[in-house]
Order: sequence, then structure tokens, then C-alpha cells
Amino acid sequence: MERQTQILIGGVVLLVLGFAVYKQTQKNEQLDQRATKTDLPEIKATDDVDKIDIHNEKGDIVLEKKGDKWVLTKPVNAAANQGNVTSALTNLKDIKVDEMIAKNADDDLKKQYELDAAKGVHIVTFKGGEKKFEATFGKQGGRGNMAMLPDQPGIYAVKGYSGWMYTREAKEWRDKEIFKFDDANVTSFTITNSNGPFSFTKGGDKWAGTFKGKAIEKMDEQKVKDAVSAFKNLFAEDFGDGKPVSDTGLDAPVASIKLQLKDNAGTYELKVGKVSSNESRYAQKASDDTIFIVGSWPIGFMNSGVDKYQQPKDGGAPEGGAPHPGGPHGMPPGMGLPPGMGMPPGMAPPPQ
Repeated sequence: MERQTQILIGGVVLLVLGFAVYKQTQKNEQLDQRATKTDLPEIKATDDVDKIDIHNEKGDIVLEKKGDKWVLTKPVNAAANQGNVTSALTNLKDIKVDEMIAKNADDDLKKQYELDAAKGVHIVTFKGGEKKFEATFGKQGGRGNMAMLPDQPGIYAVKGYSGWMYTREAKEWRDKEIFKFDDANVTSFTITNSNGPFSFTKGGDKWAGTFKGKAIEKMDEQKVKDAVSAFKNLFAEDFGDGKPVSDTGLDAPVASIKLQLKDNAGTYELKVGKVSSNESRYAQKASDDTIFIVGSWPIGFMNSGVDKYQQPKDGGAPEGGAPHPGGPHGMPPGMGLPPGMGMPPGMAPPPQ
């Protein structure tokens, strides 16, 4: 009886093992990792293209080359950030297929590896209407990024793919530059706001300023230089596309600035309207209808009172009051340091 039980148990074990082998064989047909490097498809991307379509979970991005410049044509028409486009095209050339993950991808696998329409990053490039590159990229793991290629039923792991480049929001594909100039070449600038008009002019390397037509008392020249510096490389935080005038307040700006470069090399004008969020405001250049959102740092120089450009009223003394007059090292009169304190060896303080 014991012998028969052992035979029965052995038979059950063999059945279980046989079923496990069968299931693993089925799985290996789908997840076939035995492909050699020579069996893997080759990605051939080029930067000689004139259109890029990107679909990700944030929406659709379309970039097109007009002349020698890239422009964003979807979701809005706007100048593109040339550097971001160039970096993305360069990165496509670095992508290499490293191994096969699944021989045949069904809907469940696509979802698991984030290669479905909801999560996948689908990229297509064109040249003169001819498709030059296409791929869908998904989940990243220790073996690389998951990817699917056209006319290939499988899922592959790829190396070299920098996913963050293709999942940018639309605003990150846009050219955010508002102003760019050498602050050393600014010879004058004016500010108009509710406090009154300001005017600043540079003679040689020294700045002078007026407020409401009168010289600014105790003007702090460094603050004037800081104001110019705040605009020399001015970039938008975001954009206010489609905002009605009633929302932006740009029909009745709260402040404006006009900077003039020497030898009539250029004039830079900006007006700011209502608050968009926090302390940032809507803004427009004189030469452009684009609605920018500008941060608080430059706006602080445009929308302030005269004290913004003056020396501190306490003469720069630390908090807690002005230093005691007469005493050395900020000590009250009649009090000095103990003899020899803080002096080199062998030296005593001068007589009081």
C-alpha cells in the first residue's frame, strides 16, 4: 500500500511539473529573450528632418521647421526653443535596441509596460512628408526603456533614450526669451508706474536718476545696476495665450519700462498688467502680441516707489539700530576692547 501511495504521489508531481513546463514554454514564446544582437532591429534616426510629431499623456506636440528655425504648430503657433528641439533630435540618434523583452505584445503587455495609447510616448519624424523615424517608448526599468517599433510585433529594451526630453509640457517647447542684451551697453531707461515717472541715465560709468523730474536723493547706484541686470536675460515663466484683456490688464498696464542701448543699437520695452499667480504678472513687449508671464524679481523694479533706488534710511546699519557713535568696533563711547584683545601678539591697542 505504501508503495502504491508513493507511485501515486510521484505521478501527481510529474503532472504538476509537466504543466509548469508547458506554461513556461507558452510564456517563453511570448517573452523570448534568446534573440542575439544580430537578430535585433536597428533604429536609424537622423536630425535631417523638418517635422516632429510627439504624442504623450499630456497631449500632442507638433514642431515644424520654417526656413532655418523651428516653430511650434500644435497646440499653439509660436516660436520654438531651438536648443530643446536640437537636443531631442540628437538624442534620437543615440537610441539603440538592447534586447527583446516580448516576442508578441498583446494589450495587457502594452499596458504593463506603458506602451499603450494612454501612457506611451509616440514619436514620428518627417522630411518633406516622408516618414524618417517612428517608435513608441514606455516604462523605464533596470534593463532600459521599453519600446515598440513599426512593423515589429515585439517589445524591446532600448538604451540611450532620454524620456524627459519628449514629455515636456507645451510651454517648455516654446521660446521663452523676452529680452537678451549686454547690460553694459544700456545708456538710459525710464519707468512709469502709479508712483510717478523715473528716469535713469549713465554718463561714463556712473548712473544718475530722477523721480518726478527731481534728482533722487541718496540714490543707490548698485540698485540701478541691479534693475538693468534684471532685464538683460529676461525669460517668461509661462504664457497667457487666449486670455481676454480683462484678465491680463495689459490694456491699462500698471507699469512699463523702456531701456535704450548706446549708439541706438536697440530699444527694449515691456509693460505689465494684472497678477497671474502669486506675484508674477502678465506682460507684453512693445513689438510682440505674445502674452508672457513674468516673475516677481524684474517686476519689483518696475512697480515700486522711489525707496527701491535709494540707500537704506538707517545708512545700512544692521537691524537693532545704528551703531553707537564714537566707540571703536561699535562699542558705546568710553568702552574699548580689553588690552591686547584681537591684536597680534606683542601689540597693544593705541591709547584712548
